[in-house]
Amino acid sequence: MRKNVQPDDGILVAQNITKQFGDRVVLDNISLAVEEGKTTVIIGPSGCGKTVFMKHLIVLERPSKGQVFFKNDRIDEKSEADLAKIRTKYGFCFQMGALFDSLTVYQNVIFPIEQHFKVTDYKALADLVKQKLAMVGMDGFQNHYPASLSGGQKKRVSLARAIALNPEIILYDEPTTGLDPITSDVINELVLKLKNELAVTSVVVTHDMKSAYKIADRIVMFHQGKIIADGDADHIRNHPHDVVQQFIHGKVGEAELAALRLGGTKFETQFLPEDFL
Repeated sequence: MRKNVQPDDGILVAQNITKQFGDRVVLDNISLAVEEGKTTVIIGPSGCGKTVFMKHLIVLERPSKGQVFFKNDRIDEKSEADLAKIRTKYGFCFQMGALFDSLTVYQNVIFPIEQHFKVTDYKALADLVKQKLAMVGMDGFQNHYPASLSGGQKKRVSLARAIALNPEIILYDEPTTGLDPITSDVINELVLKLKNELAVTSVVVTHDMKSAYKIADRIVMFHQGKIIADGDADHIRNHPHDVVQQFIHGKVGEAELAALRLGGTKFETQFLPEDFL
């Protein structure tokens, strides 16, 4: 595992990132270089710092210590005005889609464009939306509202919005959460498609190991704010660390299992639901 990364080691580089919220250390001296054109998947148990780390890559969070670089340019100290320009190079696919319920699919997709540019050619804009929606299999849904869409369709519209500005990097936060296995695989295929057709760099946070194995060029595992495993799918499958094996196989640890098996206290007085009416 490489620890002493340099600012030019990847398109996105986190160098010695520590993040504290009060006395709680969420990220503990993390260094990671994201290789251009590849898909880096970050796995780990809930609360291990995955999403907080990803927010540092787009400077939605700023580190307590350390630096973040985009194309060898330090960005964690930049003003919000300067960051606004840099963020046009990013697409962000939120965990639950984060579509605006009061806007149509068309209006959701153009939202980042209107935030950053003055639109004058609405015919070209409509063509662009059609193209982006077609890439995710949602052309024809321009006038629909999110409430009429399934969970998988919302994720696909969110992807169309994420690529609206032709980003160089797409950040995915739990893209398959809440989806059935078939719909999850549709999203996996779209992640692969966008990587190949748009030549984008992808960073994906997920708990879904089936998804991770399918889409990842590289898998990085976080645990208690540190990186404990880093490699391709085969490396992770065969990693000797007990915590890695427990996570990838979804197996509870012996300490947690012993606690769960402890006998509980049985109270003599038992209450029925009607006692609270």
